[in-house]
Amino acid sequence: MKTGTSFVERMGWFLDESITLPNGYKIGWDGFISLIPGVGDFISSALSSLIIFQAHQLGLPRMVLGRMLINLMIDAVVGAIPVAGDAFDFVWKANKRNLILLNNYQQQPTQVYRKSTAENILFILVLLSALALTIAFVIWILSLFVAAIKN
Repeated sequence: MKTGTSFVERMGWFLDESITLPNGYKIGWDGFISLIPGVGDFISSALSSLIIFQAHQLGLPRMVLGRMLINLMIDAVVGAIPVAGDAFDFVWKANKRNLILLNNYQQQPTQVYRKSTAENILFILVLLSALALTIAFVIWILSLFVAAIKN
């Protein structure tokens, strides 16, 4: 492991795995911080972004940083949903995923880069498909609305 990762290792552990439940499952403070009304999700995302910033400082390529941002974005977007998002924060563990990416890149940079590229392309395709379906749905609803007004 390269120098400079001990801080992010501790941060990831604190946010995602610092509390061991009686059944052995580990959770962290990320889920609890996110429960703070109004600012919890912002604070959680800001702390999580420190890991990505450190990865950038260590020279990880944009493709791997992009995958880390996708992990954080999924955590932030789904985590913003009331109740279900709060439960999701205890399960998704974006920080742990990002630390695995960071450590794996340091050990096998070519493989992680290729996998991140494929995952980023897949994510963009899914996002574009969802956008296209949303637009098609809105057009369909509007056409029903226009047809109802004409009758």
